[in-house]
Amino acid sequence: MYIVVTGAAGFVGANIVKALSDRGDYEIIAVDDLKQGDKFVNLVDCDIADYFHHEDFMQELEGGAFDGVIGAILHQGACSDTTETDGRYMMHNNYRYTRQLFDYCMEEEIQFIYASSAAVYGAGAVFREEPACESPLNIYGYSKYLFDQYLRRNWNECTAQVVGLRYFNVYGEREQHKGRMASVAYHFFNQYRASGKVRLFEGTAGYGNGEQRRDFVAVADAVRVNLHFLDNPQRSGIFNVGTGAAQSFNDVAVATVNACRAHAGETALSLAALQSQGLIEYIPFPADLKGKYQSYTQADIGALRAAGYKAPMLTVEVGVADYVGALCKRAEG
Repeated sequence: MYIVVTGAAGFVGANIVKALSDRGDYEIIAVDDLKQGDKFVNLVDCDIADYFHHEDFMQELEGGAFDGVIGAILHQGACSDTTETDGRYMMHNNYRYTRQLFDYCMEEEIQFIYASSAAVYGAGAVFREEPACESPLNIYGYSKYLFDQYLRRNWNECTAQVVGLRYFNVYGEREQHKGRMASVAYHFFNQYRASGKVRLFEGTAGYGNGEQRRDFVAVADAVRVNLHFLDNPQRSGIFNVGTGAAQSFNDVAVATVNACRAHAGETALSLAALQSQGLIEYIPFPADLKGKYQSYTQADIGALRAAGYKAPMLTVEVGVADYVGALCKRAEG
């Protein structure tokens, strides 16, 4: 039986493919759009059975080429650019394609695990998997929200496991292709190597400079959650994937700079010391993000824990330090 991963050369998708490949128990079909060809590097160390362009895969699927030979689809493919304004493209790529995969999986009784997003919550203060908490601020968030709503309307029609995973702010390996949509940890690392300092937004929405807070989750934890549900096909639902603890952008900056300093044999510095020495500086909050920016997110992971996922989540201090340390080693060749 095949395991299909869409968005397989992307950030979370490639990490899932790598984890499945390391298990050695699956024939993996990778599905993606390699118009951005440099994403191939994310799959070089993975063992896959076949690769399909995402539109070609859908044609093969609907033509019956894979009937009876797929055990699960882990659907990670999407346009994740929160500043994308082409609604037709976003809805086709994120909503309609997901619906087609879901409908096929229910016809064939195939496990379906898909990527939703914390963007469905918008500027709310409560991040629980309930419609009353959901109010997306952009078309990306809306495209994810709309499929979640479609699933809720069709729960009684489900013939197999269906799991929606609402990722919060994921960071980690295999995100180098994402450009400006890469994690702040990745950007801070590159800023520090290039200029010896990192730049954060000034305060907004009542938050001090760099004190906007997000639930930063390591991609390794996101992968472990996917595998948990793959291994437990009796559990369905929509679940937040975060640490359950918001941390500030200042926390990420401190962890990033100190990991770089540790790699260079230098001592760690406090936030105040980094600020006073000009290693952390603040820039004006972008006008085009006002009203469209989540200044605070913190996953309520009660439902995830109730579904049997008990593993601890990495904090920024541990997860970012490990990630940036690996980036430092790679940068030196």
